[in-house]
Amino acid sequence: MTLKIAFAGFRHGHIMGLYNKAQSSALLDIVAACEEDDAVRLGLESAGDVKITHSNIDQMLAETPCDMVAVGDYYSKRGSIIIRSLAAGKHVIADKPICTSLDELTEIEKLARSKNLQVGCQLDLRGNPNIYGARELIKNGDLGNIHAIQFGGQHPLLPGSRPGWYFEDGKHGGTINDIAIHAIDVIPWMTGLVPEEVIAARTWNAFAVNAPNFNDGAQFMIKMNNGCGVLGDVSYFAPDSCGFNLPYYWRFTIWGTLGVLEFNISEPFLKLALNGSSGVSQIALPAQVGPDYLDDFIEAINGKNVELNNDAVINAARRTLIIQQAADQKLYSVQL
Repeated sequence: MTLKIAFAGFRHGHIMGLYNKAQSSALLDIVAACEEDDAVRLGLESAGDVKITHSNIDQMLAETPCDMVAVGDYYSKRGSIIIRSLAAGKHVIADKPICTSLDELTEIEKLARSKNLQVGCQLDLRGNPNIYGARELIKNGDLGNIHAIQFGGQHPLLPGSRPGWYFEDGKHGGTINDIAIHAIDVIPWMTGLVPEEVIAARTWNAFAVNAPNFNDGAQFMIKMNNGCGVLGDVSYFAPDSCGFNLPYYWRFTIWGTLGVLEFNISEPFLKLALNGSSGVSQIALPAQVGPDYLDDFIEAINGKNVELNNDAVINAARRTLIIQQAADQKLYSVQL
């Protein structure tokens, strides 16, 4: 059965990845697309990439028969759109972050549960072969018990191409909530460990000197349920001229009782050093990976059990929001 999807907001380029997937999917039919910002709407119409049907989201929800709504507006607007869509009886899938407040997330979870609706998110690192290969090694016990993880998800800020709303008060919601959700999602998925406590978190303004209220620096430490420590850096510190091509982009180092595993999401191998060996071995990536975020979302709507389900999406969002809150309010030892 073909599912009807309507798009609400195109304020971040990530949503075009989902739009293109929907266009090419035999399981989805795009029935509407709304952009409320006049300038963005005109730009989309001029480019011809999106067929815009509405300029008001509530009107689109009221008059468009659809099964699901895809949300890509600016970050702090997403929670409200998702809540209204769920209240209207629609499944929802969104770019990350799905919202910027814990109160909104609580309402999203409540509506999804009470109306038996699915909430999906574009958490695409699960579909990366390096991440998937690391998960298989850890599941097989190659590293033993995991006790320390460091990761870097530093991005280039690219101020000339970032949407202007990034730097407007109240619209972004914080760099940790923006970027770290990918790691907060995949680390439990890779390791089987559960985030338990925020030890410390910090954000600050560093490189973005023309936007002094934008905290482009972002670091934190959390503890997992077995005592494993996780150190993360998701700052907007990568050199703009290098884009996303550096080996430090989503680089993970995972230390276990039997050895250490390191990888990033672009190299064609994993690097593994086991106790008893004399150096580092290169491990080939798996030929196949699991379903991507859209596959899981559609399968869940069709009543199938999937890994990236409502609980996974809501838990990743909540944990990341709590870490962001700890940074904003200078809180320590906060339970996740």
